Amino acid sequence: MSESGQVTMLETPIHVDYRFTAGLAQSRFLKGISEGKFLGQRCPRCKKVYVPPRGSCPTDGVATTDEVELGNRGIVTTYCVVNVPFQGQSIEIPYICAQILLDGANIAFMGLIQEIPATEVRMGLRVEAVWVAPEELGPTMASVKYFRPSGEPDADYETFKEYL
Repeated sequence: MSESGQVTMLETPIHVDYRFTAGLAQSRFLKGISEGKFLGQRCPRCKKVYVPPRGSCPTDGVATTDEVELGNRGIVTTYCVVNVPFQGQSIEIPYICAQILLDGANIAFMGLIQEIPATEVRMGLRVEAVWVAPEELGPTMASVKYFRPSGEPDADYETFKEYL
């Protein structure tokens, strides 16, 4: 309490239970992840590839039925350096959380960047997925341990600026 007797901060434990049911498109994506591959879906109208797929194109509002297998490489479009510790943390600080645009995809998703100093991560950095051991693969994004530099030259800003 403050000197005036007003409550200025309150700490209380909170717990939220929820159940998530993957739809058809996301179930196929997660099955692909359990096999060590990224699966997306292409819009039949605008031809954009969404990974993870949503089942419909947000631009055109039509079903995305064409399945597309994407490779393990992509581009860091944006990123942040995380310096804040948290309970149960298993990653050494600082670590990098980035938006990864897989080659052939039209939307980026979040992934960790490792095997490179935080000061050397940059937009346009070419990266590749590092998967858990085959016997540890499951229908979860935890099957992708992280992304690391692929050794390829950086992507030119013009090639990914529309995905920021």
